[in-house]
Amino acid sequence: MSFHRIRNLLTPSFGRATLGFAGAVLVSALCAASAAAVEPSPIGQLTIPDVELFDQNGHKVHFYSDLVEGKVVAMNFVFTTCSTICTPQGARFAELRKLLGNRAGSDIHLISVSIDPQTDTPAKLKAWSDKLGGGPGWTLVTGEQAEVVRLLKSLGAFEVDIKRHNPSVLLGNDRDQHWTRAYSLSPAAKLVELLDELRDESPGASAAAKEGK
Repeated sequence: MSFHRIRNLLTPSFGRATLGFAGAVLVSALCAASAAAVEPSPIGQLTIPDVELFDQNGHKVHFYSDLVEGKVVAMNFVFTTCSTICTPQGARFAELRKLLGNRAGSDIHLISVSIDPQTDTPAKLKAWSDKLGGGPGWTLVTGEQAEVVRLLKSLGAFEVDIKRHNPSVLLGNDRDQHWTRAYSLSPAAKLVELLDELRDESPGASAAAKEGK
């Protein structure tokens, strides 16, 4: 059963705008029941624009050159006023960050892109992530609407209606242009496994492993 079908079953009783945290947890649990059938899907090479955005601390960043270039990354797509899937997605990234330990931000980089930049200021992104367990290794970004839309389209993550955005996570090894789209609520351990597979495909990583680094 798809996420949108599950959400539509819930909304007659609760209302799409008022599901709140309890509704988000329920949606998450129901979606998880079908997640086993959602296999990671390799995708082709991405051309990611180096748009100028702001992170959750208000610092200016160039998306590609500062956050993605040459790195192994996981990206999800959220907005802070979302009342359904975004809170579970954020909680999963917090869990993933904790599981990675000191690898987060050095070996593997987590990025959340706001799909509602007109509402999501850096301060709102920081408060949202802090409540979920944000910290080093997890960067959240927002910016001008046109620049964010341009970025989302390049990543295959743009939706005209943000309430219908796809609960997916984009995993990639930019150095080798290996990219995979997976279910954003997959267990954190599964996401680490997928990221490590992408990382180990890198010739540089393989050489380091042979040298015992």
